[in-house]
Amino acid sequence: MIMTGLPINITRVIPGILDQVTVTPSKDGVELKDEPGFTEVFSNLLESVNGLQNESAQLQDSFLAGDPVELHQVMIKAEEAGVAMDLLLEIRNKLLNAYSELIRMPV
Repeated sequence: MIMTGLPINITRVIPGILDQVTVTPSKDGVELKDEPGFTEVFSNLLESVNGLQNESAQLQDSFLAGDPVELHQVMIKAEEAGVAMDLLLEIRNKLLNAYSELIRMPV
C-alpha cells in the first residue's frame, strides 16, 4: 500500500539517525569522532522502526475498537511505519551486497 503525493520526511520518521554518524578529517586520513559506532546506530534504527510499527499497531487497534481516532491518522502512521521498514530493508540489502563484495575480493 503506497500513498503517492504524501511527502514523508525520512529524517522526521527516524529522528537523529543521520546526526549519529560523523567523520572529521585529520592528518593521518579519516578520524572518527567519539560517536556511537555502526552497531549502535543500526540498533537505534531498529528500535526506531520497531517503535513506529508498535505505534501504528496501537493506533489501528484503537481505531478498530471504536475509539475516537481518525482514519487518516491511522493511515499516516501506517505509511510512516512502512516507509521506515522499507528504508531498513534497503540498508540491510546494501550491507549484504557490501559483505558479498568483500567476501569475493581476492586476498
